[in-house]
Amino acid sequence: MTTPRTYVTTTIPYVNARPHLGFALEVVQADVLARHRRHRGDEVRLLSGTDDNSLKNVLAAEAEGVPVRDLVDRNAEAFSALRAPLALSFDDFIRTSRDPRHRVGVERLWRQCAASGDLYRKHYEGLYCVGCEQFYTPAELVEGRCAEHGTAPQPVAEENWFFRLSRYADRLRELITSGELRVEPAARRNEVLALIDGGLHDFSVSRSHTRARGWGIPVPDDPSQVVYVWWDALGNYVTSLGHGTGDPAYARWWEGSTRRVHLVGKGVVRFHAVYWPAMLLSAGLPLPTDVLVHDYLTVDGRKISKSSGTTVDPAELADAYGTDAVRWWLLRDVPRVGDADFTRERLVARADADFAGGLGNLVNRVVTMAHRFRDGRITRTRGAVAGTERLDSACRHVQEEVDAALADFDFRRATAAVWRIVEEANRCVDATRPWELAKAERAGDEQAGADLDAVLAALLRACRALCDQLAPFVPDAAARVAAQLTETDGRIPTARPLFARIGGPAD
Repeated sequence: MTTPRTYVTTTIPYVNARPHLGFALEVVQADVLARHRRHRGDEVRLLSGTDDNSLKNVLAAEAEGVPVRDLVDRNAEAFSALRAPLALSFDDFIRTSRDPRHRVGVERLWRQCAASGDLYRKHYEGLYCVGCEQFYTPAELVEGRCAEHGTAPQPVAEENWFFRLSRYADRLRELITSGELRVEPAARRNEVLALIDGGLHDFSVSRSHTRARGWGIPVPDDPSQVVYVWWDALGNYVTSLGHGTGDPAYARWWEGSTRRVHLVGKGVVRFHAVYWPAMLLSAGLPLPTDVLVHDYLTVDGRKISKSSGTTVDPAELADAYGTDAVRWWLLRDVPRVGDADFTRERLVARADADFAGGLGNLVNRVVTMAHRFRDGRITRTRGAVAGTERLDSACRHVQEEVDAALADFDFRRATAAVWRIVEEANRCVDATRPWELAKAERAGDEQAGADLDAVLAALLRACRALCDQLAPFVPDAAARVAAQLTETDGRIPTARPLFARIGGPAD
């Protein structure tokens, strides 16, 4: 039997500034999907990286008065360094200005599309948003400004290379409506279909060497132009696999039955669900299987954005409140559809309620009772006892519920399914009252003793199920709980505090 393969990618962000919490949302979501599929036995490859070849990066370096290379290297390192504070498990990290795989792959992709007759050169005049690195028509603007950045695009007139996107409208619609190219959630899929139905226009895929300040990958056989940053950046999903180099990783992860999953923000849906699939069709290459779209984080109602200055540093946040708290808020509180407003108070409240007051309190209760009533030695029994039924049911069904939620790209529903075990375990303690069973046992009630063993065994199983199911979401927290429950010579360790209250003692 062939082991399923899953290839998960994030977008690669511009490095005109340090990373913000909006990107942390995406990379944590991708990490959870990758860990989850590994946990279920898949072979998994998780890719992230940085988009170094952007005009935004050039302009940021000019504004700062430093060489472009220095700014790009410094900020790219900050993105790569998110691995530790966010507990990320990516297998590969590509930098488009430095990775030798990338330029070779981009050139190969360009030549494949050129061979299909889909690249041509023409003079163009249009309105260009540097923030989006994209041309817009006046009809696409809101009161003359880019809807994404709130800035007025710059008029640009030059000769560029264009890609025949219009050729692929019918095929793209067929792929998306059939589900062969899955775009989730439905609101984003409908947005993409509306874009296609409105008419797809050929788009510029190069910039003049002069306007790009010479920064970027030269167009093959035309050094007067550099490859448009989006064409360049989108290619990373295959260039990182050695496309054009003969690397067997390409066939392993981008062909056959491999599930190819892109996580993207709603602002770049058209690039990933329209432009990129059309480029792949032109080149004769397989398409992604899934484009999973998240909405935005906001601060005081404003989108988190490097260019707007509305940022929250995820590394600083993790240093202040802990990796578990940051990951958990992003997964537990951010909805599948709709923007989520971030505050430190909400993060602290969620961590204190769920970790200190929920999970930590539950494990402490169970371990303390195990030592108080059974010297830390739990008899492994599955005897049915009144009051444990709902807990046993939650443990039996949690895996299928998590699988279904994550297949639907719903992290909040997945974490809620796991958390039902905490809720049912605490209800079980209140319903079975183990201390009363212990008292009755001491008075000579043998059945009470058997029931106590069954209750403690059910609670311990529940805590271990929590470790197992929480591992993809908060691996550090899961490992901490697992250590508390690991038996030595048949005995679990004595209880110790697992999660301190971030906000201080409860009122």
